[in-house]
Amino acid sequence: MHYIGTLFWSVLIISMLNYVVSAVQNVPFDFMIGIFMAVAVTVLIIVMDAIIPKEAAKEY
Repeated sequence: MHYIGTLFWSVLIISMLNYVVSAVQNVPFDFMIGIFMAVAVTVLIIVMDAIIPKEAAKEY
């Protein structure tokens, strides 16, 4: 379920960022570029989650 949530928020935030940047640069807004970028960011976040250790650091 958290993968779907990650994808949802990635699509929402990156599409909003894509819209703002395209408006500032005066270029046409393309929704599919935001979708592709969001999928790439979601995969990157999932890979980072798998790499980072889950246990807490030991206190000395």
